[in-house]
Amino acid sequence: MKLSYDLHIHSCLSPCGDNDMTPNNIVNMAILNGLDVIALTDHNSCKNCPAFLEAAQRSGILAIPGMELCTSEEIHVVCLFPELRQAMAFDREVYQYVPPIQNDPRIFGEQLILDGEDRQIGQEERLLINASSIPIDGVGPLVSRFGGFCFPAHVDKDAYSVLSSLGFIPPECGFTTVEVKNPDRFFAVPENLQKIKGMLAVTDSDAHYLWDIADGQRFLDPQACSARSVLEYLRRGGA
Repeated sequence: MKLSYDLHIHSCLSPCGDNDMTPNNIVNMAILNGLDVIALTDHNSCKNCPAFLEAAQRSGILAIPGMELCTSEEIHVVCLFPELRQAMAFDREVYQYVPPIQNDPRIFGEQLILDGEDRQIGQEERLLINASSIPIDGVGPLVSRFGGFCFPAHVDKDAYSVLSSLGFIPPECGFTTVEVKNPDRFFAVPENLQKIKGMLAVTDSDAHYLWDIADGQRFLDPQACSARSVLEYLRRGGA
């Protein structure tokens, strides 16, 4: 079945995310944009996923809990989970590998934790945009341990991507899906096709502001409208 998607969205928990990126605002903007499935992927944290799933459940849109993990090489990887409990267990595990450096909201922005009604219930004190101590080849096994699936984020960006950091995608990582931010420009370069040969390329918004959320013009084709089915489709590389 064809599902319009955006699998890389930040909330106000990410220090670089606008404070208007609340769970309900994200869900409602996604619906206005005609999206069928969305994922919340804050930097190194899943702490706004409970509120995000609560807001989505009221609205009927399929929501997937996730995280954008920053590896020790400063490579961003999108990590998605079929269930909230798995995402929150992963959150607790990753937190051990994030440096205990305190956030300064005046410099980096606030890191707000909200409830399902968009009310603030806390702030994350640890700065979330730092690199974790998890290497790129350790992300896949760790995510799999918690029942999830991961893919390298915005591989065509000049920073925080696997290609900008390493120049290639390590085959031992076993990635079957990659995220390409600007596919028209990326695929205009013939060598780039070889760099992701055999992998499914998805395009997400990496939204930090409401107006950045995808417009519903790109589609996945999973067997069913469920988080497990979407993740399985990505795991198979779109096959």
